[in-house]
Formats: sequence, C-alpha cells, structure tokens
Amino acid sequence: MKRLLNSGSVCAAIVLSLALTTSAAESEWVSLFNGKNLDGWEQLNGLAKYEAKDGAIVGSSVPNSPNSFLCTKKHYGNFELEFEVMVDKELNSGVQIRSESKADYQNGRVHGYQVEIAVGGFSGGIYDEARRGKFLNVEQPSAEIKALLKENAWNKYRVVCQGDHIQTWVNGTQITDLHDNMTATGFIGLQVHGVGAKVEPLKVSWRNLRLKELK
Repeated sequence: MKRLLNSGSVCAAIVLSLALTTSAAESEWVSLFNGKNLDGWEQLNGLAKYEAKDGAIVGSSVPNSPNSFLCTKKHYGNFELEFEVMVDKELNSGVQIRSESKADYQNGRVHGYQVEIAVGGFSGGIYDEARRGKFLNVEQPSAEIKALLKENAWNKYRVVCQGDHIQTWVNGTQITDLHDNMTATGFIGLQVHGVGAKVEPLKVSWRNLRLKELK
C-alpha cells in the first residue's frame, strides 16, 4: 500500500511539473496589442491614422504624408514575432524590426530593418528602410513568393531574430534567411506607406501580434 501511495505521489508530481512547464512555456509569449486601444505604442513620422478596431490595429493613409509608423515603446533584440495582416492591394506596408528613431538621424526618421508587406511584391523580404534603401535578400522574389500574400484575406507572418540571424515566413513559406549585424536591438513598428496626393484612404490591418523574447 505504501509503495502504491508513493507511486501515485510521484505520478502526481510529474503531472504537476509538466503542467507548470507547459504554463511557463506558454507565458513566454506576450501580446503586443491588447485588442482595445494603442497603449504601449507611439506614432513616429507621418500623419496616417491608427486606431484599435474590431480586435485589430487599423492604419489608414492620408494624402501628402510621408511614411508613418506606429511603434512599440519597448525595444527588442532577440525574439520570435508572429502576426496576421491584411492590406489593400494598392498600399505598400511593412513591419519594422530592430528599428530606431534618433534626433540626430534625418530629424528622427524611422530607419532599420523592415519586413515587407505588399500584394504582388516581395512580402517577407527584408528592406533596409531609410538606411541602405534596398532589400538585403540576395535572391530576387520568385513568382510563387509574389503570389503568397493574399488580397482581402488575413495572412500569417513569423519573424525570428537571434544574433545576426534574421528569418521570416509568410503563410508558412520561408522567405528570408540572412545574416546582418547592423542593428542588434530596436522597436517594432507598423508602417503605413505614403500615398502621395491620393485622397481616398487605403488601409492595412494587423491582429494577433505576439512576441517571445529569446536568449
């Protein structure tokens, strides 16, 4: 009887340990958007409108504005980032990672790595916004990559940054696998690209933004 009791206690301890481990693993993910308002974010550059609507962050273009960015107040270095995005076909967008805004650099212009979002474009490619001004990917986007981002639909992104290693996936397909050490840490930023004099607003929406910091 004593042996059975000890065995049961051991089993219970194992189950509890596994539950705690699972709980700890799940708690590593942090939501960047609370679904209700833009607490924890600040707008840099540009005049685009950002709002919390129907559980998503919605960015709307305005005429005669430079690129706009809604940025996390916290900076991140090594991390895994996941989000879903839906963008108007006529609007180019992106998510800044490890990015910066400094008073002594082009009057605070947001600059750094950008994960591209564009229907028919190089979605998932890494563009160096306001810095080197080019895609850092060695290869050019194939027809298959250009067709990955779906119009009028939610698209899933995954981004992993660890050391100088940057990787991206769009709808389960890996797009970027590169090494670059120009910036080790910075904020996350949601871009609404300038649209010139176009008056009718173009929109891009993000939801399920979550991040897990890596060692």
